[in-house]
Amino acid sequence: MSDSTRLADPHAPRTVGRFEKTSQVLMATCLAVMALAVFVNVVLRYGFGSGIAASEELSRLLFVWMVFIGAAAAYPAGEHMAFTSLAGLLAKRRTAFALLTALVRVLVLTACAMLGWGAWQQVVVGLGSHSVVLGYSAALLPLPALLCALAIGAMALLELLQRKPLDLGHGAEVE
Repeated sequence: MSDSTRLADPHAPRTVGRFEKTSQVLMATCLAVMALAVFVNVVLRYGFGSGIAASEELSRLLFVWMVFIGAAAAYPAGEHMAFTSLAGLLAKRRTAFALLTALVRVLVLTACAMLGWGAWQQVVVGLGSHSVVLGYSAALLPLPALLCALAIGAMALLELLQRKPLDLGHGAEVE
């Protein structure tokens, strides 16, 4: 289905791309492992008076990864929070809408650069330490933020270079 068809009917079914499908599988896997680890730990603690020390640490790591995988997957689907009242007013004025679209993409790239730089600094700091229970490198906690910033930044840069207009067809209403 083309983008113009999707814009015309925001409720029309759309095809799921490889990136979206992979991210859904990864998020579902993270959630399933977290739920299983926490459930087993609760049963062991309250039923048998013992627990798995690694359960909390593993759940925290998987939750961080799941959140940033979801953030990267939400960008191409247009599911991030958007304030479209000004863009909606400018949609009929092509030049103004094109400038606003470019400004939005530049702001997204700037935010990705700041997030990526901060995450990179945390990855470098984390390389020298390890988690207490599982012993994984502490760099694995900020790494998904860096990868998310790179992914969203690449998508925003591609949209900027292609001069792709903002997608206002997400059905949001202005009150």
